[in-house]
Amino acid sequence: MILEQQLQQRSQGECEICKSAEPLELYAVPPQSAQSLDNSILICTTCLSQIEKRDEMDKNHWRCLTASMWSEVPAVQVVSYRMLKRLSAEGWAADNLDTMYLDEETLAWAKAVNDDEADEVVEIHKDALGSPLLAGDAVVLTKTLDVKGSSLNAKLGTVVKNIRLVEDNTDQIEGRIEGQVIVILTKYVRKQN
Repeated sequence: MILEQQLQQRSQGECEICKSAEPLELYAVPPQSAQSLDNSILICTTCLSQIEKRDEMDKNHWRCLTASMWSEVPAVQVVSYRMLKRLSAEGWAADNLDTMYLDEETLAWAKAVNDDEADEVVEIHKDALGSPLLAGDAVVLTKTLDVKGSSLNAKLGTVVKNIRLVEDNTDQIEGRIEGQVIVILTKYVRKQN
C-alpha cells in the first residue's frame, strides 16, 4: 500500500500519461515483474485498456504524449515511447518520436518489449453490456431466441452455464440449453454475477 501512496503523491492523483482524474490503476511497466516506484505508474483505465490492446486505439486520446514524453519519470517515458512507436504512422507521433530523448538505459527498457509485432486489438468476447466473457462463465439471455434448425425456443432470462467461446468470432459463444449445444450471439447475453 505504501507504493500506491507514493505513486498517488507523485502523480498528484492524475493519470501519469493523460492527466485524467478518472479511477487510476497501478501499472508495472513490462518487462518488470516486481512493482517498485521506479518501474510503476498510475494510469487511468482508458490508457491501460489501450496499452494492453483490450480496446481499439483512440489516436486523439494519445495526443497527450506530447506532454508526457517529457516526464522525468523513466516509466512514463518508456510508456510514452512505446505508444508513440505504435502510433508512428501519425505525423504528430512521428515528429514527437524524432524529438524525444531517452538515456541509454531507459531506451533499452523501452525496446525490451516488442510492441510492433501485433498492433491489432486483442479480440475478447463481451456481453451486451460490454463485460468480458470467459470460458466457463454463466450468462443470462436478454432476448427470447429461436434456434435455427430446431423447435427449441430459448426464453428471455434463461441461464446458460459453462459457456464456451467461439475462437474465430468474438460475437458468438456456445452454450447448452435443454441438453442441446447452440451458438448464441454475445449481444443477446448478460454475464451472470
